[in-house]
Amino acid sequence: MKLSVVFVSLIITVLAVHADPAQKTLTVITRNAPTTFYYGAANQKRGFEHDLVNAFAASQGYKVTFLVKYSIKEVLEALEHGEADFAAAGLTQTADREKLFFMGPRYLEVQEQVVCGYTKRPKNINDLPNYQLEIIQKSSYVETMRHLKKRLPDLNWIEHEGYTTEHIFERISKHKIECTVADSHIIAINRRYYPHMNVSFAVSEKEHLVWMFPKTDAAKSLRDDVTRWFSVFKQSKQFRSIKDSYFAHVEIFDYVDLSIYHRRISTILPRYINLFRAAGKRHGIDWRFLAAQAYQESHWNPQAKSPTGVRGMMMLTHPTALQMGISNRLDANQSIDGGARYMAQQIRHAPKKVAGFNERMKFALAGYNVGRGHIYDAIVLGKKLGKDPYLWVNMKTLLPLLSQRSYFKDLKYGYARGQEPVDYVRRITNYYDILRQHYKW
Repeated sequence: MKLSVVFVSLIITVLAVHADPAQKTLTVITRNAPTTFYYGAANQKRGFEHDLVNAFAASQGYKVTFLVKYSIKEVLEALEHGEADFAAAGLTQTADREKLFFMGPRYLEVQEQVVCGYTKRPKNINDLPNYQLEIIQKSSYVETMRHLKKRLPDLNWIEHEGYTTEHIFERISKHKIECTVADSHIIAINRRYYPHMNVSFAVSEKEHLVWMFPKTDAAKSLRDDVTRWFSVFKQSKQFRSIKDSYFAHVEIFDYVDLSIYHRRISTILPRYINLFRAAGKRHGIDWRFLAAQAYQESHWNPQAKSPTGVRGMMMLTHPTALQMGISNRLDANQSIDGGARYMAQQIRHAPKKVAGFNERMKFALAGYNVGRGHIYDAIVLGKKLGKDPYLWVNMKTLLPLLSQRSYFKDLKYGYARGQEPVDYVRRITNYYDILRQHYKW
């Protein structure tokens, strides 16, 4: 699927409490983007904003339903016209928006940054008037550019009504324009999909994402309810887990690695994609997870060999291959199918208290890398330290402790290079998210 299709903006609306308050329904506006709302594995609705709204709705007994619109401009206009109870669309709090809407609680700190291609980019803000800029109409970036123009009279830009930020990133990657302005969390996620983008510098102070409410008495009451809920929820394990699942694995960016990966998606993956799809279907695993893991293991080289004795596309050990009924580890079909069968076992054997497919997959991948015994040691350690070890956001801090004698000396399986499975899961999650943008399924 073309990225321009994947990142077409949507507005999601949840039916409202207008007629019968006893129905406990809401109308919430968001956008279809990696940071807000999208369809994930098995057509499951996902996204940072989506998950936060659902957490609030579940805690208050609201029902959620979704409808579609198309741009930030339409989000704000729909909210201004009273079509929704509030907007949760990755919106920053600005002076202009405060005149039109009630601001909800702050829940994520971001900063507006200039993004350009690698071949030509400004050195500082004073250099901006020499570059071709395109930004989203009705976005907070417009306000920022207007303020900058007072200082830089020659600064000009084009505002697009129908584009998404991701669409503009694609135009940069195709050398159709030179630069844009976007929020730091949007850039961090999308640099994996457009590795040739370069972050030049910030053009704003630190800002905050907020939910926005119409200026009505009913909306103000709802805003107050949300504010009270958020004051507690932001301190919860659930909030940290939601935030971590979308943003933690994008903190480290490797330009060279991701550039090569994007190229190999086009040149090498097509040779094996049907094998991944078939194995994923047989063993109940998203084939893109298998492909991402295989890339981490062998860079999709079916003849790969390691001095430690692991071999093939999925880099299986000889005992694992025998256990999975594989006669030739260098046969791509056998390796992929055997690796998928083994991963299915790992997922089934993940601790029962780990909830959700994505969480269980991370625990399974970590166990695949370091061994399940060390995972259970980390669980024991987490309980001793008062951390919930069944959340990956905590497990990824516990595993590295297994390399320190003061922590591992009393554990059953002892020492482990615990940072390795954390890095392993992060890289595969990155690769998987990129494949998810290339292939809807």
